[in-house]
Amino acid sequence: MDDWIRDVGKGYFSVLTNTVILMEEVGELARLIARHYGDQSFKPSENPNREALGEEMADILFVLLCLANQTGIDLEEAFHKKLALKTQRDAARHAARTATKSVPSTADLPLPEAPSATDSD
Repeated sequence: MDDWIRDVGKGYFSVLTNTVILMEEVGELARLIARHYGDQSFKPSENPNREALGEEMADILFVLLCLANQTGIDLEEAFHKKLALKTQRDAARHAARTATKSVPSTADLPLPEAPSATDSD
């Protein structure tokens, strides 16, 4: 990633700029989730393909990796530490939740109907 940024991207944006870009990308993902799984429908100019969700998630990961490189964070190590913490801290809580109700994966949910021309933001 760092090599790509230096060779192709010709350097990083500032940490502040990349943080703002990260927020922008999260907002774009949120918009798509609201369209696919919420009550909003797609505008004619928007891509209704579910693959667009993956593209936005990849954008988020890209900028997050940039920020990790810029700030000297080993993101893989940080993730493994966080997962271990969550496993230890939350195992009993999640076991109790699973016993009381089951929430389907979004992969099991049907995609929304075609967009309506009368829907707004």
